[in-house]
Amino acid sequence: METSASNEQRNKVNLRSQEWFEGRDELGLQSRSVLRSLGWTREFFTGKPVIGIANSWSELNTCNLGLKAVAEAVKRGVIAAGGVPLEFNTISLGEELMKPSAMLYRNLLAMELEETLRAYPIDGVVLLTGCDKTTPAQLMGAASANLPAIQVCAGTRSASRWKGHELGSGTDLWHYLDAYRMGEVSEQDWQAFEKNYSCGIGTCNTMGTASTMTVLSEALGMMLPHTATIPAMDARRLAAAEASGRRSVELVWQDLRPSQIMTRAAFENALRVYMSIGGSTNAVIHLIAIAQRLRVPLTLDDFDAYARRTPMLLNLQPSGKFLMPDFDEAGGVPALMQELRDLLNLECLTVTGHFLQETLDEVPYRDSSVISSRDHPLAPSGAIAILHGNLAPRGAVIRTTTASTQLETHRGPAIVFDTYQDMLTRIDDPNLPVTAESVLVLRNAGAVGVPGLPEWGSIPIPKKLLRQGVQDIVRISDSRMSGTSYGTVVLHITPEAAIGGLLALVQNGDLIELDVENRTLSLLVSPEELDRRQRDWTPPQRIHSRGYPRLYAEHVLQPDEGCDFDFLIPQSDADLTFHPPIVGRS
Repeated sequence: METSASNEQRNKVNLRSQEWFEGRDELGLQSRSVLRSLGWTREFFTGKPVIGIANSWSELNTCNLGLKAVAEAVKRGVIAAGGVPLEFNTISLGEELMKPSAMLYRNLLAMELEETLRAYPIDGVVLLTGCDKTTPAQLMGAASANLPAIQVCAGTRSASRWKGHELGSGTDLWHYLDAYRMGEVSEQDWQAFEKNYSCGIGTCNTMGTASTMTVLSEALGMMLPHTATIPAMDARRLAAAEASGRRSVELVWQDLRPSQIMTRAAFENALRVYMSIGGSTNAVIHLIAIAQRLRVPLTLDDFDAYARRTPMLLNLQPSGKFLMPDFDEAGGVPALMQELRDLLNLECLTVTGHFLQETLDEVPYRDSSVISSRDHPLAPSGAIAILHGNLAPRGAVIRTTTASTQLETHRGPAIVFDTYQDMLTRIDDPNLPVTAESVLVLRNAGAVGVPGLPEWGSIPIPKKLLRQGVQDIVRISDSRMSGTSYGTVVLHITPEAAIGGLLALVQNGDLIELDVENRTLSLLVSPEELDRRQRDWTPPQRIHSRGYPRLYAEHVLQPDEGCDFDFLIPQSDADLTFHPPIVGRS
């Protein structure tokens, strides 16, 4: 279905790479000699689009391990379409091993990508993504560079089985961890679970952040249709990569850029899809960050409005029961969007060069057991709710599809943990004065406080309560949680405690009221008492005095502004211009 550029279109495009390669002076010779050092002749690369392949492959990140083979398939497609592929590596954001959080480095990857595209002779780029923060980081950097771009994901890992149960990444880990903590799973079984859980390369096979963001990338129009859900080890993954490589060359000739694709209308489509899939809460921060790079207006109020008006349709863990390969077999993102068709903006351009309408006209199939119909949704409204109140004057988020209904209206006394380490030390203390009515509060775990906004918000249920059969409890924090997690967990409280948000003033025993239906989160303490506490409050000491973490803490914005850096947000339309380097002597 992809569109080929006409000769007239090609004649109108000035390839920026030719500033490096066409000169007859010593600078042109030096530039051409670099490509000749690869064993290429001048005939191979002269006058052709140079396609950068931004590869986040790393042995530190098993989610992205398959991208080495994906890159080779992309190169085939680029060459077949008459382009010149040049692969380069970027930092790899692996959620499991990167501490305190890959989120700390999302902005760094976005900057690295933007500056690589600026500094090198690249006409277009193929973005190879995988683990959670890579997809939004690449879209942020590509939005700022605004060179023709297309994204290809690593795909999800296969599902293994343990004791007859198909394992969902993350979601089942948290479930069995509680059983292990209680002694209901033996050490031998825990080790057997570990072997089965490590089931191969690829991203989480549940609707965690990685899958949420790749689905949303396709919904925004930045991936080829049907490609976000293909499993990592499926041969179609490489075929999709080759097709994306071919398409990247045509994107250059057609001069089709991210700013023409990721419009306000496209973000509205993405919000519809997000709510219907029961997606990760982390997508709220990421979508705002991407939109801001293009000066597309997108606020927390937009998320809440679309959540109220969009039914949940996708039956996937942690909100449902199936896994990502099932979603792929059920028809993938196009099948889901077809069910939402009359709610979508169909005249949005995608990387195919066509409008969304033409993609949806070709949807052949939908499995109703995985993708429900609008007439029989899994839930009448979307995945999340945005809360406000004196505890979160700029907002907080809760994933309603994984929360306990009976706790969505709740008032209880606070038990406060000042830091993540404090929580780990005391959470299973038998003397912790916790009951099923308590509200667990974690603070100083936000973007500035750590720094990096880690996934610490899903506070474990204390053993004391697990022994009583309590499976859920209200938990609130200025942190995030894994998209594979579940429970009645309020996240991203803004402003965070470390910069003086009201969360910093909560004391043990204070009553906190959660009312999801009315979208409120309130600390029931008198204004006079809060004023007194405010006068006594001092900000926590910053941990890092140098390096990137210091830069991060000094310049990161709050979650309602996407946690991007203040100096990376364009302040006017003039700031959207991507200024190339002056091509001269280095």
